[in-house]
Amino acid sequence: MLTDLDPEMRVLLLPGWQNSGFEHWQSRWQRRYGYTRVEQHDWLRPLRGDWLARLEDVLLTPEPGRSGPVLLVAHSLGCLAVANWAAHSRHTHLVAAALLVAPPDLDREELRETLPGWSPVPLETLPFKSVLIASQNDPFCRPDRARLFGAAWGSRLIEAGPRGHLNADSQLGDWPEAHHILEGGGPPKRAPPPPPPHPPPPQTQKKTQAPPKNTPAGAPAGG
Repeated sequence: MLTDLDPEMRVLLLPGWQNSGFEHWQSRWQRRYGYTRVEQHDWLRPLRGDWLARLEDVLLTPEPGRSGPVLLVAHSLGCLAVANWAAHSRHTHLVAAALLVAPPDLDREELRETLPGWSPVPLETLPFKSVLIASQNDPFCRPDRARLFGAAWGSRLIEAGPRGHLNADSQLGDWPEAHHILEGGGPPKRAPPPPPPHPPPPQTQKKTQAPPKNTPAGAPAGG
């Protein structure tokens, strides 16, 4: 779906506002696969310019043993950092693809006031392949807005069902389905529905043997 994950590729994790906690799937991927987290200087008061500069710095800093192209794995506000960075950077050619999970709609008034400086959401086409995974009941982005972002960015949209903001509260664990997409596979195929059960064979009614003439009705026969 994205690209074949080569051992020399660099995978950069971009958490959202307030960072990704210990049980977040990004943190699990960091521990399990050794991916690099883009550490921001201020997770609580995210300044767009600072976040974009930090991504640029990490991207241009060589990583020992991994000289290949870069894969970006972003969650929430990290998705908007990727979209904003791609609209202004001269180094987008270093990125092979991006996995974008649960972008928030910061054009909503209540979110725009909470995170000033991030609106409007950039709608320029990304200059690299991307997949956007969205939840049907994300409290920070309606499904129609997620579809709008995916279409504008040129992303393949995958709907993850009603799973909230696709964070630790969603109880995704290591989220192997998403990592399969990162590795170049497609979305997991749903198992086909089970075939309908065969109708039971028609039951033949047994003929009731009439009691002997000398036996009173309702008495056990053959006694």
